[in-house]
Amino acid sequence: MNRLEARGLGCSRGAARLFRDVTFEASAGEWVALRGPNGSGKTTLLRCVAGLAHADAGVTVWNGEAIAREREAFHAAVLYAGHLPGIKDDLSAEENLHAAIALRGVTTTAEAMRGALDQVGLGARRRIPARKLSAGQRRRIGLARLALDPAPLWLLDEPLTALDGQGQALFERMLASHLARGGLAVISTHHTLDPRPAREVRLGA
Repeated sequence: MNRLEARGLGCSRGAARLFRDVTFEASAGEWVALRGPNGSGKTTLLRCVAGLAHADAGVTVWNGEAIAREREAFHAAVLYAGHLPGIKDDLSAEENLHAAIALRGVTTTAEAMRGALDQVGLGARRRIPARKLSAGQRRRIGLARLALDPAPLWLLDEPLTALDGQGQALFERMLASHLARGGLAVISTHHTLDPRPAREVRLGA
């Protein structure tokens, strides 16, 4: 059973301390909500957990091993999505999705990609350049990526940005399915989501 632990994480930027002694854990079927006002360090904390930013103190542990010792195995298990959608304007929704999946080394089929785009409401727009899509539609390309990537651990930074009510409901269903399959997640969000998080980490309090 997969398990993630953050032990005593701390980080500063210059003279400013963003957070200190942040400790939490999540096991298969659970997700953790990162909450706090803008500038409180949620994005930095998420990047520290992912091993993409250096923590001044503490360690991230995946299945009993510090990620610095098993970096390749950990990164293979992680789907990280930052607060920006990471979409290339000149590529279509389908091409953006293919590029994101290929970058992760995930093998899929054209039929599976079309199915994922249909699932998030972009099937009829899959060949339209991303620059012609709305902000919410661009965000849905990222949701299609969630549908295709088998990574057990999701690390997501404000995944509901620009999504309407239907988009939020779709994400909640995808999260519930991910957890039901034994996945786990750490999500930075200002929103109240169903299913409820197993625990919350509040920064800037």
